[in-house]
Amino acid sequence: MDRRTFITSASAAAALCHGQAALAAPAAQGDVALKAALDTQFNDDILNSPETATSLGLDKGNLAALKSRLSPRTAAQRNRELARHRKWLKRVKSFEPAKLSDPARLWRDQVIYDLDQKTIAPARFGINSVQRPYRIFQQGGSYFAVPDFINSQHTIETAADAGAYLARLDAFAAALDQDTAEQRAQSRRGFTAPAWSIDLTLGQMNKLRGQQAEGSGLVQSLVRRAAAKGIAGDWQTRAASIVNKRVYPALDRQIALMEGLRKTTQAGDGIWRVPRGDEIYAAALAQATTTTLTPDAVHELGLRQVAEISSQLDAILRTAGLTQGGVGERLAQLNVRPDQLYPDSDAGRKALIADLNAGTKDIVAKLPRAFSSVPQQPMDIRAVPADIQDGASNGYYNRASLDGTRPAIYWINLKSVGDWPKYSLPALTYHEGYPGHHLQGSIAQLAGEVPMLIRNNFISAYGEGWALYSEQVAEELGGYTGIERAGFLQSFLFRAARLAIDTGLHHKRWTREQATDYMVRTTGFAQPRSQREIERYCTQPGQACSYKIGHNVWIEQRAKAQAALGPRFDLKWFHDVLKDGVMPLSMLEARMDARIAERLKTMG
Repeated sequence: MDRRTFITSASAAAALCHGQAALAAPAAQGDVALKAALDTQFNDDILNSPETATSLGLDKGNLAALKSRLSPRTAAQRNRELARHRKWLKRVKSFEPAKLSDPARLWRDQVIYDLDQKTIAPARFGINSVQRPYRIFQQGGSYFAVPDFINSQHTIETAADAGAYLARLDAFAAALDQDTAEQRAQSRRGFTAPAWSIDLTLGQMNKLRGQQAEGSGLVQSLVRRAAAKGIAGDWQTRAASIVNKRVYPALDRQIALMEGLRKTTQAGDGIWRVPRGDEIYAAALAQATTTTLTPDAVHELGLRQVAEISSQLDAILRTAGLTQGGVGERLAQLNVRPDQLYPDSDAGRKALIADLNAGTKDIVAKLPRAFSSVPQQPMDIRAVPADIQDGASNGYYNRASLDGTRPAIYWINLKSVGDWPKYSLPALTYHEGYPGHHLQGSIAQLAGEVPMLIRNNFISAYGEGWALYSEQVAEELGGYTGIERAGFLQSFLFRAARLAIDTGLHHKRWTREQATDYMVRTTGFAQPRSQREIERYCTQPGQACSYKIGHNVWIEQRAKAQAALGPRFDLKWFHDVLKDGVMPLSMLEARMDARIAERLKTMG
C-alpha cells in the first residue's frame, strides 16, 4: 500500500470496546479536551488537503469547494505545512499524560509520533519526504498521480461534480508547472532522479502527451462517467480545450526540463548519490521500519531470512517434482509452466481478475474463524491504467471513501500477464484485500470511538507488516492449495530479499543491475518484474524494508501472547488489536504487553 495516502477523518472519543479492557477505563480529566483538539486537527488536515477530502468522500456540503482543487506543489506550501505540523505537535504535546485515560494517552502518543515524522524531511533536508526524495520520477509527480487520482477517486454523480473535474483539470496544469519549478530548484541542490528513472518518466509523459486530447484518458474519464449518470453537457469539448490549452503546454515544459536534466544528473542508483544521502537514508530507514535498526543490521537480517525461507521452499518444490537448480531457478521454471500461465490477451486478463475475485470470496467466508468482526466495505479489483503501468508498482491498494460513494480498489499491474503465474496470486490477494490491507483498514475505520485522525492514518511498518502477516493467517485458514503454498513462501522470500536489496542499494552502493540480478536469482521472479521493483526501491529508499520488519514484529507479538497466555490465548482477541488504530512497532509491542497483562488479570 505507496504507494498509499491515508490521512484522517472527523469524530473521536474515549474508549475502545470488544473486550479491550485496558483501553476501556473511564475518561480522565483531559480526554474531552484532547478529543476536541484531535477533531480540530483533523478538520485542519482536510481543509489543507483537497485530495484527502476527496479520497475520504468528504468533499461535499460545506467542503464542496475542495472538490475543485488540488494541493499546491510549491516550496512555500512545504514550509506552510511544516509550520502547521509544528503548531499541532506543540498543541498535542501540551496535554499532560497524567491527566488522560489509558486510551487517550495512546492517542496522544500516536499523533505525536505521526506529526514528528512529518517534520523531518522539510526541516532537516528541505524536501517533502525522506522516502520519496525526488520531486519527479517514474512513480512520482503530478504527471503520474493526478490523472490516476481524478479518474479513480474523483466521483461524478452530478453536473457540479463534472464541473469540479474540469476545475481540477485546470489545476493539473498549474500543478505540473509547480512541479517543474520545484524540480528545477531541487536539481540545483543535487536532487535529481537517476538517468534511467528519467527515461521511464519521459516515456510515461510522452505517452500521456501523445494522445489526441479528445480521446485521451483525461477527457474520456469525464465523458464516460458523465454519460453513465445522464449528465447533459458538452464535456468532451470543454475538457479537451483545457487539455490542449493548459495541460499539454505545461507538460511540454516539464518534458523539456526532464530532457535537459537527463544529460546532467549524477551517476549512481542509491540515495547516497545526493547531498547528505547517508543521512537521508538513515532517516528513511528509521521512518519506514519505525525502529532504530542500522542498515548493516537490516542487511544481515535479510540475508539470514532469505536462507531460512529458501530452505522451506526447497522442500515444497522437491515435493512438487522440481529438483534441479537453486530455489530461485526452480521457481523460475514454475513461473513458465503452461498450467501456471494466463493467456497474454484481454481475455486472459479478464480471467485473471475473475479468479482474484473468486479467491477473495472464498477467503472472506473463512475469516470469522480468526476475527471477531469482518467489515464488508466494498472492494474492486482493477488493472493498473495502461498510462502509468510502465512505472507503477506490481500491486497496491487505495482505501474506500468514508461515505460509501467509492469502493476500495486493489490494483494489479497487468502490463505483462507472465509476471503473475497462478500459484503466486492468492498471496497477493490476501495481502492487498482480505485479510490484509482492506480488512485492516476497514476494521480501523470502524473502530468504535477511536479518533478518526488515528483510524485513517497509515504507518508502513505496521500496515505492510500486517498485510504480510495476513498471508500467513490465510495459510492457517486453508487459503492455499497445492503448489500455491510455494507462492505464499515466495512472497515472504521476496520481502526478505528486499531487506538485503534496499540496504544494498542505499548503504552498500549496489547498482540497479546488481540488485536486479540478486532478486531474479533469489526469488525466481522474471527479470522485467524484478527490475521494476528495484527501480522503485532506488527512488523510494527505506520503504521496501517496512514489510518484513513489520511482519517479524507481528509474529513476535503473537508468539509472545501465546506463550504468556497459554490456553487463555485467543486468535480473535489477538487480532482485535487492529481496533486500536495504526502505531509504530515499539508502541505495538507496548500495547500488546498491556493487553496481555489485562487479559491475565481479568481471566485469573
